[in-house]
Amino acid sequence: MTNAVNAHPDTARVHDGVVEVIAARTLYDVGHLRPESHFEADLGIDSVIMESVLLSVREHFALSAELPAGPATIGELVDAVRAALADAAAGPGASATEGPGAPATAGAGSDDPVTEAVVAAAMRQTQYQRHQLALDADLEGELGVDSVVLTSVVAEATERLGLTGAAPDLAGATTLRALADALRACDAAARDTGTGTDTGTGTGTGTSTNTARPATSPGADPDGWDHRSMKDFTEQRDPDLFAKTRSFAGYLRSREKDRLYWYGMPLHSQCGNRAVIFDELEGRKREFLMFASNNYLGLANHPSVIEAVCDATRTYGATHTGSRFIGGTNMLHKELERRLAAFKQRPACIVYPGGYSANLGAISALVKSYDTLVVDRLNHMSIVDGARLSGAVRKIYRHNDMADLERILSRSAEDGTGGRLVVADGVFSMHGDLCDLPEIVRLAKEYDARVMIDDAHATGVLGVRGSGTAEHFGLKGEVDLELGTMSKTLAGMGGFVVGEEEVVEYLRYYSNSYVFAANIPAGVAAGLIAAIDVIEAEPERLKRLWTNIGTLRDRLLDAGFDLEHSESAILPIVIGDERRAMEMGRAVRARGLFCQTVVYPGVPLGDARLRVSVTCEHTPQDLDLAAEIFVDAARETGVLPTP
Repeated sequence: MTNAVNAHPDTARVHDGVVEVIAARTLYDVGHLRPESHFEADLGIDSVIMESVLLSVREHFALSAELPAGPATIGELVDAVRAALADAAAGPGASATEGPGAPATAGAGSDDPVTEAVVAAAMRQTQYQRHQLALDADLEGELGVDSVVLTSVVAEATERLGLTGAAPDLAGATTLRALADALRACDAAARDTGTGTDTGTGTGTGTSTNTARPATSPGADPDGWDHRSMKDFTEQRDPDLFAKTRSFAGYLRSREKDRLYWYGMPLHSQCGNRAVIFDELEGRKREFLMFASNNYLGLANHPSVIEAVCDATRTYGATHTGSRFIGGTNMLHKELERRLAAFKQRPACIVYPGGYSANLGAISALVKSYDTLVVDRLNHMSIVDGARLSGAVRKIYRHNDMADLERILSRSAEDGTGGRLVVADGVFSMHGDLCDLPEIVRLAKEYDARVMIDDAHATGVLGVRGSGTAEHFGLKGEVDLELGTMSKTLAGMGGFVVGEEEVVEYLRYYSNSYVFAANIPAGVAAGLIAAIDVIEAEPERLKRLWTNIGTLRDRLLDAGFDLEHSESAILPIVIGDERRAMEMGRAVRARGLFCQTVVYPGVPLGDARLRVSVTCEHTPQDLDLAAEIFVDAARETGVLPTP
């Protein structure tokens, strides 16, 4: 890349460092970033992103002085950095061994082209700077690189190296160094068989147009089973952007033909203990025993809730046509926020258009690139995406492993200069177990971190009043932020965050998913207020829910199913193998029961399951029939042995 800039080595070194930072912050390929590239006109970098770029450049080169405002091109920014480095080197106490263009931290740099390709790919996919990527740092626990991001890192690294042979064996590759070794071994094996590309040149200009892991062709096995999963299409590369969609379409049609993918079938009735669904594969309506609904307290069908929605819609119209700041705030929004804060027993509340946008908005508003976000490995995808949007250093602790959480908090307290936010699901949506909130709160206090708990599946389910995880553990007021969605127990749409007044007001002005989005319609807000009324007036619904949970859980455990450590209305029937899980899901549906079949990306490969959701509307007869259906379907498909 240095042939594109002045041949002076200091200029080349600074240019490369600046480009690496810009690529990490914007996800542009480095080949797209030329010295003459205009930040706004050519790259679409606005003033907000530019502030992040300038701050990251200063950190990368350890500059104490501010960079001049307003560089228009990459070349101008490189010149500004060179000038700042020259001034620093000429100043009092400058090291005689440091010249312009020498960053204070060497980071993970290496003359080895394979390692360089891995580091460059990791920078772009994670938004870390080079000096933050230690070669021996644990990818998940210290760098927050989960399996989805790792797939992208590997795909980009293989493309940079021009690898076209077999996929690398990533077993045990828990560091960047180990990942580079795996790629190197893969390349060596490919060259031995004459199918690979020599990576010794380190050009990074591989010509492969599809560097994803080669997918097994349908029908490769004697029984015709297609071993591919949805993971095989995430990094399929081709000059035609839509090539991956055609590949996936064929895969999807084959799964639907075998009645294994049955997602998105439309309801033709209310969703209670039973529901009528139009089976698009068979072209007919069918009534099912419904165990795939998050309508835990049955409020979606409650007459008071429905009446409130209708009355408010007649009064205020179908929707409001504006954001909360510009003509989109209705008196019902204010009342809903007041009621949610009171229900959660916190001072203030902000309502977002959805639970997903609540996580995106709250995390990205509070956490910045110099802060650390510490998350449970099994957190919801909205938390993962909020972390990516924030650009923060992301640390992942092993699921509910408090020793691992303490290790991460201890290290980040020693190494970091920014703040720390620990985020965990209250109820883990695919597993049904609870976070270890008492230990999370204790460790956060010890290491001066803040805590946010996502109560999506806990609101209306946990606690004596149903207010969530903090109430369940007797820790009301000890959790800094409680986040929730209103599309589950509360029977509406939208998301919310409750906490201290100053924090909530800050979120109103800095959460892009709140400021730049229309909010929920007034009718929905009225229905949510009515739902809170019902929860408070009819506590027997919560008691009935827990009676039903206990009944079905005991029946499934007695039958020999693995339910992991579920302590909520979510009962996971863990199967592991995707094929067997899909086949059992098909057998369950054939018997007239509908529940979720969860495969990748809902859970990692090898962790497939059926996800059973219990509600207060299920009758004892429903629970008996459900247990019978699950056992019969499991025996038919080999999940349970035949007696």
